[in-house]
Amino acid sequence: MVSVSTLAALAIDGLAFGASLALLGVGITLVYGLGEVLNLAIGAFAVIAAISSALLVDAGAPLPAAVFGGLALVGVFSLLVDRTLLSLVYRSEGEERILLGIFTTLGLSVLLEGIMINYVSSQYSLPLNISPIRVGSSVVTGTSVVSIIVAAVVLAVLFLFLNQTFLGKATRTIFQDERGARLVGIDPRQIRTLVFVLSALVAGLAGILAAARSNVSVSTSFQYTTFALIVSIVGGVRSIIGAVIAGLLLGLVNTYANFFIGSYFATVVLFSAAIVFLLIRPEVMSS
Repeated sequence: MVSVSTLAALAIDGLAFGASLALLGVGITLVYGLGEVLNLAIGAFAVIAAISSALLVDAGAPLPAAVFGGLALVGVFSLLVDRTLLSLVYRSEGEERILLGIFTTLGLSVLLEGIMINYVSSQYSLPLNISPIRVGSSVVTGTSVVSIIVAAVVLAVLFLFLNQTFLGKATRTIFQDERGARLVGIDPRQIRTLVFVLSALVAGLAGILAAARSNVSVSTSFQYTTFALIVSIVGGVRSIIGAVIAGLLLGLVNTYANFFIGSYFATVVLFSAAIVFLLIRPEVMSS
């Protein structure tokens, strides 16, 4: 018989995992909603941030500086990708842009994984060395609590950016009516660059938080991209709030399934939950 305290501790771990999923899903949703580019390299961005931060820590850098360095690397690299590869994608429109974006980012992901395998073939982690925290009668891992808090703060800042700043309102305007945005002087291309870099940073943070809880390797990249796709589809490919809710729910489902039936079947349950949700609410696919 599983105790209530164990179930509560699993819920905290599930929310921590779900927070990373939510960040990945938001990263996908931002870019697709604004530019109709399905970024299949988002898992690679997450892994690059996590591994580069871990390498900096191994080289003697303090953890905050290492995290900043990892995110800065992803930010600069994503800007380079946006101004080169995505510029070619944005020249097309409609279904052609969607397909070109899929194959471009998929090719980029394969390329990045191939390069990283030759240079960083081990597993990496970023242990925060935080003591377990007692919540009522339950003892939860401090790393999970910190992951939830960090993700919540970042998502809150992101929502404030989109709703309270001029750039955020310009972004939402392009989401809703790109032609209208052009008429009032907003440059969609510049906004897309900003959002793509922002989505890469969010994905990088998701990878770093994941590395704080478990090992990360190059092969994890594909898994992260798959999770991000599931979350964004379940949450609605254009809904940021939907992606957050879907990420948290699927994180809980995966963690409980992992505890009761094992990691392999937990993945099956995760996919099954996504399929059931889409059968119940098929309209999210067209949202």
